[in-house]
Amino acid sequence: MSFLNRRKLLALGAGTVAAATAGTSAQAAPSEVDASRAPSPSRLADSLPGSFTSSYVQTNGVRLHYVAGGSGAPVILLHGWPQTWWEYRKVMPDLATKYRVIAVDLRGGGESSKPQSGYDKKTMAADIAGLITALGYTKAHVVGHDIGAMVAYSLTVNKPQAVDKLVMLDVAHPNSGYYDFRMLPAPGAPFHPWWFAFNQVDILPERLVAGRSRFLVDWMFDYLLVNHAAISSFDRAIFAQAYATSDAIRGGNGWYKAFGQDIIDNGTYGQIATPTLGLACPAFYPGLAATLSTQATNLQLAQIADTGHYFVDEQPAAVVQQLKAFLG
Repeated sequence: MSFLNRRKLLALGAGTVAAATAGTSAQAAPSEVDASRAPSPSRLADSLPGSFTSSYVQTNGVRLHYVAGGSGAPVILLHGWPQTWWEYRKVMPDLATKYRVIAVDLRGGGESSKPQSGYDKKTMAADIAGLITALGYTKAHVVGHDIGAMVAYSLTVNKPQAVDKLVMLDVAHPNSGYYDFRMLPAPGAPFHPWWFAFNQVDILPERLVAGRSRFLVDWMFDYLLVNHAAISSFDRAIFAQAYATSDAIRGGNGWYKAFGQDIIDNGTYGQIATPTLGLACPAFYPGLAATLSTQATNLQLAQIADTGHYFVDEQPAAVVQQLKAFLG
């Protein structure tokens, strides 16, 4: 976020968020965000360079929140966990010079509905298909990171007519290999996704994390970032506020609880012919490349260097360059 736009947020009353959340060291106990004083979605959208607006659409039984700007071919941006549409704040202004950029809060996340069910990726994909139609398009480019990548892939498999080009960032759709993740990692294991199991536990995560989401957000980002400063204290406060309530935690955890059904669905899917780009950080690239090579017949693959899992935040210029080259 530029200095001028940061000042714009402060002038709109968001200064209390930045002040309350200053400092993200592991040694300090981070403050939680006061949701009643946090920036509204419209204020966050207005803080971005260019002209972006915050809006809602009712589709597939849920109310989806999205932020849109720019003109041209539509590009749908789907976020991961524990983030919201704000994940794409650094790339949206540049992309909007060429495309109609639409960053969506997934079902269960951000300002979108948080129903009791419907978190399997096929249903969430139907949400996005409905959004595309509701906005007046027949198809769109779809970019997904993390959980968003799973939804984007499911959309492409189940409604290929709705997707012009597909971009998968770092993560593939759940498959039977997920059952091989170890609860107890071997000594020196480079990656231990303990939250895959934790987020499938009923009730307990809501009780432990509600009101203390900043601890979780900081741990996740610091564990999976190379440059911890790439997601600022202000940004962390925004994400923490989005996951601060029991309903929000339940909604985000619903994405993980549905993995069993997603794996069953994945077993019924064939290959996709939609032009597909797989982008990944060095640690995740081998797994993503191996999986997508069996799923997509029209595939390009690339690594984003010097970054961790949250590379949209760490290396936005490289992401924009890859997206523009691929989407055309």
